[in-house]
Amino acid sequence: MSGNGASDTPRPVIHRNSLREQIAGALREEMMAGRLAAGRDFTVKEIAELYGVSATPAREALVDLGAQGLLRTEHHRGFTVPELCWDDFLEIFESRVLLTDSYYRQFAARRALPDLARLPSLRRRADAAVRAARAGNLDVMVGCDRRFWQEVSALLGNRRIGDYLDWLRVQSWMFAAPYLRAMPTLAGVCWDRHCDLVEAIGAGDLEGAHRIVCEYNLFTVRLLAGLAGRPLESVTVLALLTEGAGAQPPVPADPQAPPPAPAQPAAEQGRPGAGTTAAGPTGAGFTTAGRPRRSEEVGRELGRELGLGLGLVPQPRWAPHGRFGRRLSESPTEAPQGRPGPQAAPGR
Repeated sequence: MSGNGASDTPRPVIHRNSLREQIAGALREEMMAGRLAAGRDFTVKEIAELYGVSATPAREALVDLGAQGLLRTEHHRGFTVPELCWDDFLEIFESRVLLTDSYYRQFAARRALPDLARLPSLRRRADAAVRAARAGNLDVMVGCDRRFWQEVSALLGNRRIGDYLDWLRVQSWMFAAPYLRAMPTLAGVCWDRHCDLVEAIGAGDLEGAHRIVCEYNLFTVRLLAGLAGRPLESVTVLALLTEGAGAQPPVPADPQAPPPAPAQPAAEQGRPGAGTTAAGPTGAGFTTAGRPRRSEEVGRELGRELGLGLGLVPQPRWAPHGRFGRRLSESPTEAPQGRPGPQAAPGR
């Protein structure tokens, strides 16, 4: 090898993605999307059979998730998905806000800009997140949203804080998913200004980027407070957010009122008929005739195009009814193509 220049060539970094990590990633996104609901318990054997793997990687994945606080270990019962209450969410949310606000102030004080080498990747993640949010498919949305904010956190240049923010975001989705799944539709409900944030970062507009992040956090906490029937006054960082967003302190949300619609992207403001046709609304969540498309159809399409999924392991082939909830891409009354629907119990 010596003398031919090979020793001077830097070796590529190889990132190993073990079966253990793949199973943990798949289960993590199952919990984020609310398909593994709070309070559900399961054993190593069930998870191994679910994904068609041996008990060893299944056990290691569950132990890893337990060490991260995303699963509880129950004596003689296996593992249980924890139930996060409003007070848990407040701690998670306030931690996120305080960390990101601190980093903004640090960049502003040093008059420094984050490392923009990842900007092209961030733009791709933002586009995927916007399309998923407008389609309103929660199964796809959680993955797109998490990957986008992972890229944003990477701009901070501190891997440990990035990992911590990601851990908090996973738990935020675990809290929010049951409320979002109970809504009749999510198309047009969730925040979709990811691209505006990327443009502000790319332009070096730290103040504008900070304002958009504050607006995003305000939007999130207003939506979830309304869905959970909780007062906004319980959010201790509310004044920090309204100051950063340049907004007035929000009026307490009415639990009976519908959730607010996200702000229309700047690229579409002022454009006549944006989002509508003579037949009705258009976009990723609608057909050309203006009729809402089934969320599972949108999810499959976006998942194929964006290369998203629940890790690299196969999707669960079967999930016990009432234990893991509905299977992916399956409505309560219909099953995916090629698989029989659930059999109704006698007398039901």
